[in-house]
Amino acid sequence: MTTTDPAPPEPRVPPPARPPVPPPPRWAVRAAHVAAWSTVPSGVWRVALVLGVMEREEFLAAFPDNSPLIGLAYVLLIGAVAEAASYLTLGLVRPWGETVPRWIPLLGGRPVNRRLAVLAASLGALTVTVLWWVLFFGGLLTAPSPDPGISAGEALFVAAYAPLLLWGPLLAAVTWSYHQRHRARTGW
Repeated sequence: MTTTDPAPPEPRVPPPARPPVPPPPRWAVRAAHVAAWSTVPSGVWRVALVLGVMEREEFLAAFPDNSPLIGLAYVLLIGAVAEAASYLTLGLVRPWGETVPRWIPLLGGRPVNRRLAVLAASLGALTVTVLWWVLFFGGLLTAPSPDPGISAGEALFVAAYAPLLLWGPLLAAVTWSYHQRHRARTGW
C-alpha cells in the first residue's frame, strides 16, 4: 500500500505592511515642546505664592481658615494636571504617540487609536484655548479701573500666566500635523 504524504502546508503570507508614518515636521516638534513648557511658569508662580514668596493673603482667603496646606494641595494638583496634560502634546510628535509604551499596564505595545488621539487633542486644544483666553483677557477686561502703579507681584503674575495663551493654539497646530501625517498613510 502506498501512502501519500500530505501536501506541505502553504507558507503563511503576512499581511502587507502599512507604510510608515512620515516623521513630524520640525515646526511641529518645536511647537509641541513650546506647548509642553508653556505651563511651567504658572506652576512655579503658584508654588511661590503658596510658599509665601508672593503676596498670598488674598489667595489663601479663598480656602477654609486660610489654610496653607489646602492651598498647597490645590496648587500641586492644578500644577500636576496642567503639566501632565501639556506633556501629552509631545506624544503627537514622538513614537509613544504611535504605539503605547510597553510599561503601561494592559495597553502597552498596542497601536494608539489615531482618531481618538486627534479627537482628544482637538477637544483639549479648544478647551485650553477658550479657558485661558477667557480667563486671561476676561480678568483683565473686567478688573476694576486700573491702578496707575502695578506691583511687581502683578507683573510677575501676568508674565507667568501669559505663556498659557500659547498652549491651545500650539496644541491645535500639532494636532493638525499629526492628523495630516496619519491621513497621508491611512487615508482617513
